[in-house]
Amino acid sequence: MKRADLTEKILDIKREKGWTWKYIVGEIGGMSPVLIVGALLGQMKLVKPLAKKAATLFGLTEMEERMLNEVPHRGTQMPPTDPLIYRFFELVMVNGPAWKALIEEEYGDGIMSAIDFDMEMERLPHEKGDRVKITMSGKFLPYKYYHNEQGIPAYGFKEE
Repeated sequence: MKRADLTEKILDIKREKGWTWKYIVGEIGGMSPVLIVGALLGQMKLVKPLAKKAATLFGLTEMEERMLNEVPHRGTQMPPTDPLIYRFFELVMVNGPAWKALIEEEYGDGIMSAIDFDMEMERLPHEKGDRVKITMSGKFLPYKYYHNEQGIPAYGFKEE
């Protein structure tokens, strides 16, 4: 069985049972809903206790449970073809240079981690149509300036 086959099996069971992601996340628990759903869709891994809960919930085999605990091959084709996912790509393409400039001005020469990272999603009611609010928080990781001589900074933190 390939990981994509397990994803399809999970989605088939979800449809058959009429479960929502909210219900599934509530049953498995233990970490962010984004990470749980991402794992069930094949983009993240579930730690062993959560893989066991998911396997019990979905009636999976021991092999399928172990597969949920494996580090997956992450990512998708670029640019994405799904319109909703493409909009996130578009946000980065259009706003990315400004985000980069603002982050570097505030923090220095580095990146925002996508590993040491939190994300929350919230629905905001609005008279002209509800809004999606996404809050992302990633650790700032400065570039390391290796082989630096004495008196030269070792990391790209903002210089005062």
